[in-house]
Amino acid sequence: MVLAALMVFAVLVGPVFIGPIKRNVELFFLVAGVATACLMGQFSSALIWAALREPLSFTLAVLVFGAGFRLLRDFLDELFASVVQVLDPKAVCFLLTIILGFLAAIITPVVSALVFVEAISVLRLERPAEIFVTVSACFAIGLGAGLTPVGMPGIAVVLHALHADFWYLTRLLGPFVVVGIVLSALPTLLLRIGSIELEQTVVIAPRDSWWVVLLARPGKVYVFIAGLVALSEGLRPLLDAYVPRLPSESLFWLNTISAVVNNSTLAVVEMGPTLSVNQQRAALLGLLISGGMFVPGNIANIVAASRLRITSREWATVGMPMGIAMLGIYFAVLKVLG
Repeated sequence: MVLAALMVFAVLVGPVFIGPIKRNVELFFLVAGVATACLMGQFSSALIWAALREPLSFTLAVLVFGAGFRLLRDFLDELFASVVQVLDPKAVCFLLTIILGFLAAIITPVVSALVFVEAISVLRLERPAEIFVTVSACFAIGLGAGLTPVGMPGIAVVLHALHADFWYLTRLLGPFVVVGIVLSALPTLLLRIGSIELEQTVVIAPRDSWWVVLLARPGKVYVFIAGLVALSEGLRPLLDAYVPRLPSESLFWLNTISAVVNNSTLAVVEMGPTLSVNQQRAALLGLLISGGMFVPGNIANIVAASRLRITSREWATVGMPMGIAMLGIYFAVLKVLG
């Protein structure tokens, strides 16, 4: 049990603070997952089969929608340019946040973030406004991604652990996520938005090569999820023994560490069939909301921040107040609902 606890600490902290792990996080999780399963006596042919099977849906979605975005990028640029001529920038940002928040559950948060970055580059917003609307959109994308196994890498593994169907989390979290996406988008309507002068330099998102779209990105996703499967199964005896003892409120606030820890990892090491429905809901909402507060919290943040060159400090300046406010609102609602 001590070794398993140390492994949990390593997978939560390592990718945040250790450079070589951060640069090779997919391989690290695969090695850590297999090692944990072996140490805990959980390594078996069933685990191997699950590790090969579970990543397929999310990996295929990343490949298909990533290739689709790559093919349609020029068309989308023209479409966004046309929309900007007709609609107020505030309305464009609001609608993009709402639409991509919901689409993240289907087209993956990676592609949702890429589409948003493309649109925001066309808008040519002033820097403070660009950062604000990007953080707001990534909050919405992170929430929407938690509804299906196509939306977030760890969700497929969570559903496997819960023995649940594809739409289980939509039923569990649907109303909360819908409200959260709207709450994330509303502040953009109150924002003072202005465009920069045309002669100023604009950061244009680079075009991914076909090697990245068809092989590198899907391959990394597949290895990452396979590692999460092995880690989840390996830690299951430890998690089933201790996590169910925690009340829903504790799980909700404990999962605010998702602000700095990738929420897929956190979901995998916590969720299991021994948790009650209320515990599952509180734990998942805590990690989905807090995942927008800092850049490492979820994959959409990482994609958007790297493409638009948003620093960790710039992100936190907007993300922390927004996340704290939403956590307070949701905690009050969960308390009322019992």
